Amino acid sequence: MILRCTGLGVRLDDRTVLRDVTLDLAARTIAVVGDNGSGKSTFARVVAGLVRRTEGSLEVGGHDPDADAAAHRRRVALVLSNPDAQIVMPTVSEDVALSLRPERLGRAERDRRVSEALVRFGLDGFGDQAAHALSGGQKQLLALCGAFVRRPEIVVADEPTACLDARNARVVAGHLLADTGHTLIVVTHDLALARRCEAAVLFEDGRAVASGAAVDIVDAYERALSC
Repeated sequence: MILRCTGLGVRLDDRTVLRDVTLDLAARTIAVVGDNGSGKSTFARVVAGLVRRTEGSLEVGGHDPDADAAAHRRRVALVLSNPDAQIVMPTVSEDVALSLRPERLGRAERDRRVSEALVRFGLDGFGDQAAHALSGGQKQLLALCGAFVRRPEIVVADEPTACLDARNARVVAGHLLADTGHTLIVVTHDLALARRCEAAVLFEDGRAVASGAAVDIVDAYERALSC
C-alpha cells in the first residue's frame, strides 16, 4: 500500500484545517500522532474519502479518493472512537450483516460471513443480543466486526482505543494490527499502539511535520512533550 500526497490542503467553513501536507509512505501500518486540533482526524477522513481535499494531490493504495469516491469507500473501512456512532441495527448479527448489504450476497453466504466475523472477534453467542446492550469493549469489537466483515483493503481507525480500559484496548489493538491483508492507518494518542506500527506521521498545526519509522517519530514526539 502506498500513501502519497503532495501539497494537500483542506478548508472547512472558511478555516484552513490542513495545509501543504506532503507524504510518501509504503508501510502496512501507519500511526498518525499529534496534539488535539493538529489535523489528525481531518487527515484520516480525507484518506477515508469522507472529506474532499481543496488543494494538492492524494494517492491511497494507488487510487485518488476523489476520482471515484464510491469505489474508494468500498475499499476502505472506518472505525471511530465511539462505537455507538456506528451501531445502527437492533441486534449484533443484524448490525454486522448491514455492512455486507452493498455486496448483494445470497443469504447463506451472508450468514456464513457474519458468523465467521463474530467468531473472529469473540462475539459468537452474542448474535441475537441487543447491540446497544453490549459492554463498551464489546461494542468496539462489534464496530471492528462490521468493518472487517467487508474484507477492506484499508482500515482507517480514529482513536479506536480512546474509550476503552487497558485490557480491551490491547484486544482491539491486536485485531487492528494483525496482518489479515489490510493496511491500517490509525489516529491515536496511545503512544504504545503508535510504536507498534511500522511508520508514523506527526501532525502539528495542520501540517505533517515529520514522518518515518514509528519508533523514531513517536520517541521524538514524546521527548517534545516533556520539554
